[in-house]
Amino acid sequence: MKITNVEVSITSEAKDHPVRDAIQLLDRNGHTTLTIETDEGVTGSSKIYFGREEHSPAVLAMIIERQLAPVIIGEDPAFIRGIRDRLRTLTDYQGTTGLSTFGLAAIDQALWDLQGKALGVPVWRLLGAQRSAIPTYAMVGWLELDIPGLERVSAKAMEQGFRGVKVKVGGGPLSEDLERVRAVRNVIGDDAALMVDANQAFDYGEALRRGRAYEQLGCRWFEEPLPAADTAGHVRLAEKLDLPIATGENRYGQAAFRDLIERGGVGVVQPDLRRAGGVTDCFEIGLMAAGFNIPYASHGGGAHIHVLAALPNTIYVESGLLPDDSPISLVDGCYPLPDRPGLAGWND
Repeated sequence: MKITNVEVSITSEAKDHPVRDAIQLLDRNGHTTLTIETDEGVTGSSKIYFGREEHSPAVLAMIIERQLAPVIIGEDPAFIRGIRDRLRTLTDYQGTTGLSTFGLAAIDQALWDLQGKALGVPVWRLLGAQRSAIPTYAMVGWLELDIPGLERVSAKAMEQGFRGVKVKVGGGPLSEDLERVRAVRNVIGDDAALMVDANQAFDYGEALRRGRAYEQLGCRWFEEPLPAADTAGHVRLAEKLDLPIATGENRYGQAAFRDLIERGGVGVVQPDLRRAGGVTDCFEIGLMAAGFNIPYASHGGGAHIHVLAALPNTIYVESGLLPDDSPISLVDGCYPLPDRPGLAGWND
């Protein structure tokens, strides 16, 4: 089988209901969609999401069409890691981070999707699954919500069967954070997991001050307390707090996780499929973390569920609330694995 063509399309439109975290307003829905075609008629697809920046999908499409796609035409799509390494070398001069990595991730995911479809199996079977369902929590606590709004979405998450919820923090003073977290705790009860996410908003001193306060409220983890690249700060913070530090969604490629993991600066590893480089790198990051007995929880869901199914250290898949017309129901707080061939997730 040989790759014969790569088709790319884009969408970009304003969100009906923008959401806010401590550092940004996510006000758009944008996608760059990629389809890899072969001489045997089997295709594989992927979709890269953008929550802000109107023109990013088009910029990514240009990188794929003009730089990445020509290199893989004629290649055997089964050689996923070989193609990944070749594209990484190709983009090294301009910097294999940012949208370069988004492009690598788009191709990587489409190749895995293609392999699953060629063999008639979901990708989790190819990766070697060790569980049939993935525990999940709901990311519902956006900062544009007032406390009654937080209480409503948290209650709905519990009604839908989630094991816990995540709340954004850092948009105001610590007293405001604590009021919001306590309100959610009162709704979900003492046994449900409650996570807090600062989206890189703090410096070390403020992260330590607030982390100690979140500890007292029994939070499950403190997510992205510091700028993603501050490995030394993460190490210092982890030494001072009992509350696990969760981070990784803004690190690019598995090399960016090596020192963070080895030096003890992370308590829950959280790669993002787009920024880490796709299924291949996320799976390898997860195995690296497992070697240090560090748990793995995805940033986002969708296709990530295939990686989570196969890792020994998986603890959670991140989710939003289930749509009212969702084709599935959670079972014991878990997503069942998708059964369609390829890399499809439940929200695809």
